[in-house]
Amino acid sequence: MSRKGKTCAFSTLGCKVNQYDTAGLAALFRERGYEIVDFDSVADVYCINTCTVTGMSDRKSRQLIRRALRRNPNAVIVVTGCYAQAAPGEVLAIPGVNIVVGTKGRAKIVDLVEEILNTGDGKHRPDDGGDAAAAAGGRRTKINAVEELYGSACELREFEELPAGVFEERTRAYLKIQEGCEQFCSYCKVPYVRGRMRSRKPESVLNEARALAEAGHKEIILTGIHLGAYGRDFDGSREGTRVDLAWIARRIAGIPAVKRIRLSSVEPADVTDDLINLVATDRKMARHFHIPLQSGDDDVLALMRRGYTTSEYEALIKKVRGAISDVAITTDIMVGFPGETDERFENSLAFARRMAFSRMHVFKYSRRPGTAAARFSGQVDARVKEDRSNRMLDLAKEMSLQFHRRFVGSVAEVLFENHNENGLEGLTSNYIRVFADGPPMLVGQFGQVRINQATAEFVRGEIV
Repeated sequence: MSRKGKTCAFSTLGCKVNQYDTAGLAALFRERGYEIVDFDSVADVYCINTCTVTGMSDRKSRQLIRRALRRNPNAVIVVTGCYAQAAPGEVLAIPGVNIVVGTKGRAKIVDLVEEILNTGDGKHRPDDGGDAAAAAGGRRTKINAVEELYGSACELREFEELPAGVFEERTRAYLKIQEGCEQFCSYCKVPYVRGRMRSRKPESVLNEARALAEAGHKEIILTGIHLGAYGRDFDGSREGTRVDLAWIARRIAGIPAVKRIRLSSVEPADVTDDLINLVATDRKMARHFHIPLQSGDDDVLALMRRGYTTSEYEALIKKVRGAISDVAITTDIMVGFPGETDERFENSLAFARRMAFSRMHVFKYSRRPGTAAARFSGQVDARVKEDRSNRMLDLAKEMSLQFHRRFVGSVAEVLFENHNENGLEGLTSNYIRVFADGPPMLVGQFGQVRINQATAEFVRGEIV
């Protein structure tokens, strides 16, 4: 049953995959007659798409739930995503939460919301938390709709489709082509909350890529939980048919309306010669690789179960730069992992400096229940983590500034994303944030900009 005039608000934590999933969920609500409104508005339904990579992610999720309840104590509050999958009972016990859906079976969310709205509050499956929710001002009804990801009877092996979402930032759009991960790095909960690796069928990927391009999106960002594993679960993929990330990216590039394709995070082992060659030779491919490092010390990498050494990582970076001279290489790096001694941290810092990344996302290790690393000895003191994080962040700024300075005096093609008090703002193919004076009518268009000033965060230039 469609409910005309009802409103739904979304908030998203975490990765690009979550951003894509939220857009798909919003499309489900639109199809049923809901208007999507800002999360700070008074809405009938609040849907919070959560992350559980760190303890801070869990805390932010709980803060958003309380914020929604304050905005409208009578709203239906839905919590989905990785935190919901990891700890459904914990999430459902939070006063105000009505529905918990994990990372599987999310197409039913609107039906669950309608069930609550249509049957009356407190009449459907109330639990012991109902009184607490009512006391806090929320609805009493609580539904745990989280499904198991593993097990012979229910194991998810197919990519679950959501309707194509609408991205408010009309210039760039995410396109999810893969779900799940089987890496099981020792610190990471993602394989437990996202399930096994599943690739989206090529025809579905290409259809959505066409639709996004025809809707006006100039850049498509391919994303997935383990993006570089795309195609491995297809029949025959290990016998030489090679339906892989390079294969699907090449076919997306063949769509005339698609103007630029960017890859999100790709694991070192998945950066193949074919993928490097594609980025080097096809001008539609953004000249940018995000290749997670996590640590620049071999002992720590082994403890993390990352599956490569620093020498192997360095050889890969040299190969990429040898093929693409102006490439941006961005990365993730963790500090304070169990067993990271002062010496190992210094090794990691020195290695990161040698790699000269254009951007580096630095985060402090967070002990996640159920992971192997949570049981490791050698847990690092919080103050030490903070100090190491600050030193790594200082290096990140230094490297970004050095990378940006390389392009002062050169002309770059920029996709203008918005216009604000700083003028036009956009991104180059190699992931440099650019500001330039110009009219708002250029938003959503490509333009040539001569770069004349560099900072660690962005560059400035003039349109030529």
